[in-house]
Amino acid sequence: MRMPFLDKWLGRRTDEPGAGLAVAFEEDPDGVAELLSECELLRSQAAAAGLELDDSVASLEALDQLPPQWRDDPETLPWFGNDAGLYLGTVLVRTVPGAVWHVWPGGHPVVRLASGREIHVVEAGLDWAVAGAPELSQVYAEAAEA
Repeated sequence: MRMPFLDKWLGRRTDEPGAGLAVAFEEDPDGVAELLSECELLRSQAAAAGLELDDSVASLEALDQLPPQWRDDPETLPWFGNDAGLYLGTVLVRTVPGAVWHVWPGGHPVVRLASGREIHVVEAGLDWAVAGAPELSQVYAEAAEA
């Protein structure tokens, strides 16, 4: 998979962590959205549990029902939570009319709804991975209502 924005991003260095992602997003929002939707760790662990993530609301509900085995590995936990949040964002962008990815200047990805409200999906994913609440499907439902 070729992502032209990476060529420019890799050549730019700033003092602010994540700023390269924000620059890349400005130059190629679709490419960054594709990158954010990969969620490789989450997808592989879900597949190992017999769950195919098809970017649907039903898959969020199924994720909520998985036994939280990822909590046993403190090194993997934050990465898993990050991926869960990015997956939540991917489902929102693909299923909620007017929802789009937005990357703050520091590189923080959020989902911006048509109303202008921003959903901090990475934080929601981390909360879910660590504590199991709020459930991903609940965050989705609340955002879809807005």
